[in-house]
Amino acid sequence: MDKSQTKIFWSLFIVCSLMLGAWNLTYGQGDDLELSIDVNSATTPLPDIYKPNIDLSGRGFNRDATWPQTLAAEEVINAWEKGVGLNNTYRMQYNLWEISQTRDAETRDKLRANYEGVIKKISDAKGRVILNLFGMPAGLGKALDKKSSFKDFRVFKAYVKDVIRYLSCEKKYNIWYEVWNAPDLDDFFLGRQQDYLLMYRAVAEAAKELKRETGVSIPVGGPSVSAWFRDTEGVNTALTPERSLIYALIKYCYSYHLPLDFISWHGYSSNPKHDQERTVYRKDAISLIRDWLTYFRFDRNTPLIVDEWNFDRNTNLLTERSEDSFIAASFIPARIKGMSDAGLSSQVYFALEDFENKNEGVIRNIGAFYFTPDRLGYKGGAKLAFNVFIMLDRLGRDMFPASISDEFCQAIASKSENTITVLAYNYLDPDIARNYLSKNIAGLNSAQIRSLLDIVKSDKLQKILQGEQPISALNSGAKVRSMLEEARRLNELVKKLSAAPRRVKLNFKNLKGEYALEEYKADSSCKKDCNFVPDSSKDISAQGSWEEDMALEPYSVHLIVLRAKPKSAEPANNAEAPKKEEAK
Repeated sequence: MDKSQTKIFWSLFIVCSLMLGAWNLTYGQGDDLELSIDVNSATTPLPDIYKPNIDLSGRGFNRDATWPQTLAAEEVINAWEKGVGLNNTYRMQYNLWEISQTRDAETRDKLRANYEGVIKKISDAKGRVILNLFGMPAGLGKALDKKSSFKDFRVFKAYVKDVIRYLSCEKKYNIWYEVWNAPDLDDFFLGRQQDYLLMYRAVAEAAKELKRETGVSIPVGGPSVSAWFRDTEGVNTALTPERSLIYALIKYCYSYHLPLDFISWHGYSSNPKHDQERTVYRKDAISLIRDWLTYFRFDRNTPLIVDEWNFDRNTNLLTERSEDSFIAASFIPARIKGMSDAGLSSQVYFALEDFENKNEGVIRNIGAFYFTPDRLGYKGGAKLAFNVFIMLDRLGRDMFPASISDEFCQAIASKSENTITVLAYNYLDPDIARNYLSKNIAGLNSAQIRSLLDIVKSDKLQKILQGEQPISALNSGAKVRSMLEEARRLNELVKKLSAAPRRVKLNFKNLKGEYALEEYKADSSCKKDCNFVPDSSKDISAQGSWEEDMALEPYSVHLIVLRAKPKSAEPANNAEAPKKEEAK
């Protein structure tokens, strides 16, 4: 692909909110759906990817100078701990710049203690911390800027080695170290690809040396790029994946015998199948990265983690994440299931709390919790996303193979001892047409890309989707016209399905006994500060099967919990009749 083609591709990527995705185009949607669950059927362990993992970032400022400024408020972390627990995976940004800039020794010690306090709570709860090492300490960088690369390899390596030694070797916290955040973006890193690779090498070598010295295994990974195919120049596309920083890091670690214990990247989208995108090699991105690992003699099953994701339409402030938070909330289980189907190892939702840092011009309503700035104390609460994470936490240890034959309305059925849970959702991608076009541009030639770009940059695409522009009249070639026809059909389908609830019949087979049934809902009826309480509850007596009907509103999530009642004690047997006295 030449430079002109690359430029065209990238322009289309930006204009169309190009979040590459995979699509199954057989959308035969019936009015009534059914989910059959044989409670005696074989199950598999529920994949770790379904756990309610989250990045603890938020706020962007705090009235307490000793509390990490990019960490969510302590009240919010406590609320999460109470509702969900801390025994999952939690990502934290460990801001080395912030610590070094705190000149007062007492304040600096308290700041470090507050970082460590959160890490300790997670580790004590048997959770895992992905500690993102970010922010070049003052005096160590080429520039006096937290985004700077280092100026002296040995000095930087010694600095991070001390950090890792204390947290992992002395305190023995369960930490995976992630080297930097979004090094492909100028807002986060000032340096070239080689600068990042040297920084990774410094952390990885420090971890290797500490393992030899102490015997403690210290996982290290990265590069936490903004998309799996991105490079540090910020111009690479999915059409040239070998130019990505992920490929370069795998190759670099092979060349210098460095550990690469996990690979991470971001994935913001409105498409629940964003992680199933196809590549020019006619395989999905996950398989391609695993092929790279195999080629360079790493474990093919090295964890692949989307370490930042959320419902996103390329805007900092979205009504779907605030006034209409039920939309972003319903995206959560849909996206996680898409990640599981894609073969990802784990995921971390971003973020725990909204952001507002006016000094850096950052305001994003991306959190599971909102807040209102108040100098006197904490003022905020939970969005509906929090309730959905509680639902995920209620899933059982083992998963049934049952599924719904539908593209938009799906379910996750699981069980634990004496409990069966079904999490069902109805999510409709509002950008389905654009995401479909994005996925298929890889099959177009330069002329066809230019033609599609002209349509997207004008007002023609919107007219096409609304049925106001006849596609047959376009001078764009048969292939582009066919794609536009399909995009319009998908757009119309989502509009149709957004107008009414989907009815789902749950059919539990081989279910016997007495059960308490509870149903929880997350939908448009409540958008924030919603108590997690059953919407309905009842007792049932199953004699071999049980049917339950659900009406899933568009952008809603339901949780059905069937809990077996303890069997009542058997009545005591009548006392034995006294034996006859033996004849004397």
